[in-house]
Amino acid sequence: MDDEEARTRLLDAAEELFYRHGIQAVGMDRIRTQSGVPLKRLYRVFPAKDSLVTAYLERRDRRWLDSLRTAALAPAQPRARVLAVFDWLADWFTEPDFRGCAFLNAYGELGAAAPEIVRIHKAELHALLADLTADPALADRLLILTEGATAVAALSPGPEPARRAREIAELLMGE
Repeated sequence: MDDEEARTRLLDAAEELFYRHGIQAVGMDRIRTQSGVPLKRLYRVFPAKDSLVTAYLERRDRRWLDSLRTAALAPAQPRARVLAVFDWLADWFTEPDFRGCAFLNAYGELGAAAPEIVRIHKAELHALLADLTADPALADRLLILTEGATAVAALSPGPEPARRAREIAELLMGE
């Protein structure tokens, strides 16, 4: 196993375990066991847990935002693009392993010690919404809607929070 394969296996294990159980609840030994990567290689690839946490969140950020961006940009009309965000959220909220926002979960656990990618992720989400609306005030409101829907869905998974947020987004955008 080379370092690239070890990195992939470690990130796969970290993502599953951190997202399901929390960052602080999962130790490096558990990551090593699930990934099958020897301890020496684990620490060569990720010298500290903080570096693994950051890499996990960076990878999740890219995948999550790329998927959302693709869904949001599919419709031709600007209004439909904004509403596609909430349709995408509804699908995400019904995934069997959905546990809310990994970035807010990380911030909730780590507070000020959370990696900078947490703030970057939220800024990128806001920028995407601003690009879709060309209205900074509306983008602010839509960000609050997406975050609120995600928090509600974390407690009660299913598409309903996204559907309700979509209805509010329609009201905010007018007819």
